[in-house]
Amino acid sequence: MQANKPLVIALMGPTASGKTELAIDIAINLNTNIHNVDSRQIYIDMNIGTAKPTLEQQRQVPHFLIDLCLPSKPINLYEFQLIAVSSMKNELKKRNLILLVGGSGLYLQSLIGGLNPPAVAPQKFLRDQLYKINKTERHNLLKCCDPIAAEKIHPEDSIRTIRALEVFYATGKTFSKQKELISLPWKVLELGLNPDNLQARIQHRTENMYKNGLIEETEDLIIKYGNDLQLLKTIGYGEAKSIINGTINFEEALEITIQRTCQLAKRQKTWFKNKHNSKWLNHKNALPEALTIIYEFLG
Repeated sequence: MQANKPLVIALMGPTASGKTELAIDIAINLNTNIHNVDSRQIYIDMNIGTAKPTLEQQRQVPHFLIDLCLPSKPINLYEFQLIAVSSMKNELKKRNLILLVGGSGLYLQSLIGGLNPPAVAPQKFLRDQLYKINKTERHNLLKCCDPIAAEKIHPEDSIRTIRALEVFYATGKTFSKQKELISLPWKVLELGLNPDNLQARIQHRTENMYKNGLIEETEDLIIKYGNDLQLLKTIGYGEAKSIINGTINFEEALEITIQRTCQLAKRQKTWFKNKHNSKWLNHKNALPEALTIIYEFLG
């Protein structure tokens, strides 16, 4: 039965590793499209700070799962999974192969790891109360009610911390125990990209983000969605907002953004090592190596 299942290729790796460019080359060679699996690229108007594929790149190869919702109306993992699986099934009506690209571990797990997130609707009143709590206290609260989830969720990750607390208070059951695995309707090939010059790539990309209008994009987000938008606390936007508010200067913001991005990359690499069984590519020869692995897998 496994042999008759369609193939889902998942290209993963830490932020700034070059996944977007490699994915486009792979998609062109395989005559397929790209499904982006990035937890921030799903939001409209968040382009520069999320390193979203440019319009030119999207013209080269159609990208799905981008610009799904407004930043002021975030969706949870369960809602993302519903949208993504529907999109993947529509794609499989046209071809027997799908290419996923992303660095968001839980989002990938929901599509290729059999992760079945709890179907708990957003609890607005509860979220509003949790957002008022200091992030350290909030994470300590999660440690008390769901230590397993707290161990996996970084204290700085307010969105996932609040989601885990939300699920616990809504159902009385821990977030970690509700995520039971389900059988997948497709077979999966995992490819990984982790260049040895990642830190230099992060610095170069971050500098380009600021040069290309990250501060202006942040100003637009504040005007459209308000100064309290939670996504403005994420990497890049948080520092740009501090520049706008006059609390730090440009050089400090750049340094902090690079530092936070490197910390994220480290967490991502740990996640992929522990949660996935990727075939890691040599970044200097990534395309031919990836195509060879894919063709061998297809037989």
